[in-house]
Amino acid sequence: MTMEAHTLGLVEAARAIRDGRLDGAAYRAALVERIRRIDPEIRAFTCIADPGDAATTAGPLAGIPVAVKDIFATSGLPTTNGSPIYADRIPDADAWVVERLRSLGATVIGKTVTTEFAWRHPGPTRNPWNTAHTPGGSSSGSAAAVAAGLAPLALGSQTFGSVIRPAAFCGVVGLKPSYGAIPRTGVHALAPSLDHVGVFTRSVGDAAFALYLLAAVSDTDPHGRPLPGFTLDGGLAPLPAPRLAFVKTSLWDAADDSQKALTEAAAARFRDAGGTVEAFALPDSFAGMWEAGRIILACEASAIFAPLAERHPDLVSAVLKELIAEGAAIAAPAYVDALRLQTRLRRELATVLDGFDAILTLPAAGAAPEGLAYTGNPAFCVPWTFLGTPAVNLPAGLHDGLPLGIQLVGRYRDDLRLLRVAAWCEEILDHRTAPSLAAGP
Repeated sequence: MTMEAHTLGLVEAARAIRDGRLDGAAYRAALVERIRRIDPEIRAFTCIADPGDAATTAGPLAGIPVAVKDIFATSGLPTTNGSPIYADRIPDADAWVVERLRSLGATVIGKTVTTEFAWRHPGPTRNPWNTAHTPGGSSSGSAAAVAAGLAPLALGSQTFGSVIRPAAFCGVVGLKPSYGAIPRTGVHALAPSLDHVGVFTRSVGDAAFALYLLAAVSDTDPHGRPLPGFTLDGGLAPLPAPRLAFVKTSLWDAADDSQKALTEAAAARFRDAGGTVEAFALPDSFAGMWEAGRIILACEASAIFAPLAERHPDLVSAVLKELIAEGAAIAAPAYVDALRLQTRLRRELATVLDGFDAILTLPAAGAAPEGLAYTGNPAFCVPWTFLGTPAVNLPAGLHDGLPLGIQLVGRYRDDLRLLRVAAWCEEILDHRTAPSLAAGP
């Protein structure tokens, strides 16, 4: 190959294959070889697909290998959900989004590590920037794979902070689209009122391209809603001089000084570049988002996993059993009230943000914690998952050799505007670095 496979972004690789400057089979083979060489140290993948299984299909993603989180059903490949209960399971059919990727010409390069059922019991994946640190969770392997140059696109999911936080910890772009933007059929549920399908890429343009191709509705997912006016004709145009609401939330003081300083510095750079960044406090009516989100998650997860824990008590982690018990103890009126609050605040946010293009806020408390037992605090992401609004992590700097990011949040179903804002912010930050593991051939 004349191109370094691991350095190519999604759009760059797709164009090179389309124009005949890059052979798709050779590109995939180069990435598989890289996975076999590097992944024993990172442990991002649970399995790698046989290169001979990749069928050549025309389409905008022809020749593109995609890493898929191991709660997404994949025909012909194990889908374990991060649990020994499903260690030997090979589904007969793909998840909707996997089938969609294949129809567009993409191939599944392998399955990536997830925490158990996308909750908090961690897997073995290590952060490519420093393997003594967590990559975050629950989409641990997908974030690490993109950061280490093992795939240009990876699928993840977010119920609390499982796309944005690992993206921040691993120094990649993570996109959690609006709730319902990508059908979740064939993705193991954790809490259906909160579950989102998301993507990891190396640039905002790549994330936008992925969403442009994957956004849809399906009769099999009752929560789906089409994104209005989503088109990328001519590419993703940055929104010049956006107006940003700098929202610190009640968790600001709980963040590390390094994270707070980086976010303040990013805000200053945006102002210097002609953007507007104004301190903004959400109304008091939004204060209950964290509690309501936890109620919804615990109740729905309890209903889903209690029967499984009863059948396999020795194969379910203590943290999942605790969540099941927590949900079982919540009264039905509290759950209904939490759902009503979710619906009401999702509508209200559009009015509250009148005059702003997006929110600037924290994606996490700071850099990735040391050790693999704890994947980090998702609380900084919970409000925006609860509301179902689109959110993006942008890599913005380093602290002690570990990535830090910023989070941008848009109005519900206004994903295109958020991505245009993020593209402008990405240009201003101009932060393009990779871990040492991803720097070599």
